[in-house]
Amino acid sequence: MSSNINTRNTKVMNRFDVTSRLIAKLKHEEAVIGGIGNTNFDLWAAGHRPQNFYMLGSMGLAFPIALGVALAQPERRVFALEGDGSLLMQLGALSTIAALKPKNLIMIVMDNGIYQITGAQPTPAADVADIAAIAAGSGLANSAWAADEEDFERLVEKAMSANEPSLIAVRIDDKPGVGTTRRDPVQIRERFMQGLGVREPL
Repeated sequence: MSSNINTRNTKVMNRFDVTSRLIAKLKHEEAVIGGIGNTNFDLWAAGHRPQNFYMLGSMGLAFPIALGVALAQPERRVFALEGDGSLLMQLGALSTIAALKPKNLIMIVMDNGIYQITGAQPTPAADVADIAAIAAGSGLANSAWAADEEDFERLVEKAMSANEPSLIAVRIDDKPGVGTTRRDPVQIRERFMQGLGVREPL
């Protein structure tokens, strides 16, 4: 893990490609929480599943929501996909997760250094902050940058067998999301609850 954001040796990847690589590895009804905007647009397009939860309008809450799911269903692997701008809104979640130590929680941060959905404004931390180092400093020792697509897949596989929460940071380009989530909050919630086996189909 690099300690300086300006010197880390990581490839700039594509969010949809990385998300597709993740979905291809899911074999056991793992839950996936997609943060707002392009993060969940690409999750929808990469492989719509009843175990996917698509957030609408709640910036920075993918990790807290995923934490709740991970604590409620400790036998299920839970992934949270979040953008760097959204994570900056809820950095306190990292130390809470570190304190609670849900071994089934895997966090993936898609970092392009901008608030893409609102006009590509640079995030305040774009040139000065190292997300993996912030996570490690918050107590999440199993935090690392993915060097490239192959390394991303390796880190995902490692995280899926870990006995502690994991965070994978990915440098991504500024391409827009591939799909568009169907914006029906009740349908999203009901399908997700059915996918987790906590509600019978209507």
